Formats: sequence, structure tokens, C-alpha cells
Amino acid sequence: MRPILIAEDDTVINSGIKYFLEKQGYRADSVFSCAGVKAAAINEYSLIVLDINLPDGNGLELCGEIREVSNIPIIFLTANDTDEDMINGFKWGCDDYIPKPFSTEILLQRIKAVLRRAGSNDERNIFTYKGLSVDFDRMAVSVESNPVKLSATEYKLLEVLIKNKGHVLTRNMLFEKVWDIDGNYIDENTLSVHIRRLRNKLGDDSKNPKYIITVFGIGYTFGE
Repeated sequence: MRPILIAEDDTVINSGIKYFLEKQGYRADSVFSCAGVKAAAINEYSLIVLDINLPDGNGLELCGEIREVSNIPIIFLTANDTDEDMINGFKWGCDDYIPKPFSTEILLQRIKAVLRRAGSNDERNIFTYKGLSVDFDRMAVSVESNPVKLSATEYKLLEVLIKNKGHVLTRNMLFEKVWDIDGNYIDENTLSVHIRRLRNKLGDDSKNPKYIITVFGIGYTFGE
């Protein structure tokens, strides 16, 4: 699942949206200015939630600039709530327009609707990252479009790491999430063996990994 980019200069609103979306199973990144949006690799995002009144520029004009290079879905979230404001927003290329104050549940449903219309991988429950693709619905894994056959435990380990991307998982946490659900006993070396096998199958260089990162003395995390 590619993340959603939240461009909102009000830190309370921004952090609130991020927290809410992550509770719903989405990944979300926050920026607070036009410069932040421009610095982001927007093709790695599934959607942008964009405020119009940003401290260093106008979200409408920024949307127009993005439309010159990308069809990424954009939802305006703004205090500009007249009919004329909304019409103007659509003219600049947004996919939806939500005036403030707003309901987070309405925002969620609008995001889902826009992603469905865009045919986004997020609505198909597919995660992509640096050539790796995981279809969680089909439990199918591929690297650079080449299918990768994993054991049930290897797949579960990869799934847990991906779904906790951005967080370090200790060895004990991985034991509990991957093996101890059924109360099965495992020895200390089991995790290391499965990590090594999983890296080998994904073509992930243990000396310079891009997928499964070792946090020495603690555990593992996924990606950067």
C-alpha cells in the first residue's frame, strides 16, 4: 500500500488526519507547505490531501503544477467553502473538494471513493515498494514482476514487517506475531533463519538491504 500525502499547515489537523488514516490501515506522510509537496516523490503516493491556503503558496496553483506531470488523485481540504471556490478547485484539477470543518469519516469515504475511481492499488490491497509487490488478497509476492514463492511462515513474516513499516519490531514481537499465535515454542535461531531465507528469496542483500533492515541488538524494520 502506497502512502497518502497530507499537505496541511495546521499541525493539529495534519497529525489528526494522519493518526486517523493509520488507524484505518492506511499509511500517511505529513508535509506542511507547498515546498514540502514539491520535495516529495509524489509518484510513490496513492493520493494527496491538499490544503489550498498554505504558508508559502496557493494549493490551487500547486495542483495545476502537479497536473502537468501527474494524474495522482488530489482532494482539496480547505476553509474556502463557497460554490465558486469549489468550482474553481475542480477547474484546477482536483478529484474532490471537502470544506472545513469536516468529518474524518466523510474524509475517509471520499478517499476510498477517489481511489476506487482511480483504480488504485490501495483499494486492491496491493503493497508496492522498490520493485517489491505484495498482493495481500491473493497472498502473492513478486520482485520486479517476477513471482516469488514463499512458505506460509515467510509470507507471514513479510506481511507483519510491511504492515508495521516505519516501526522497529523486536525479536520477541516478531515471535508473538508470527509464531506464538498458536502458542508454539520456537528457538532463538528460528527467526534469524527465516529472515535469511526471506532475504534470499527477495534478492535483498543482507549487507545493504532495501527491504528488511536489521536494527542491531533490537530486531528488524521494513524499508527506509
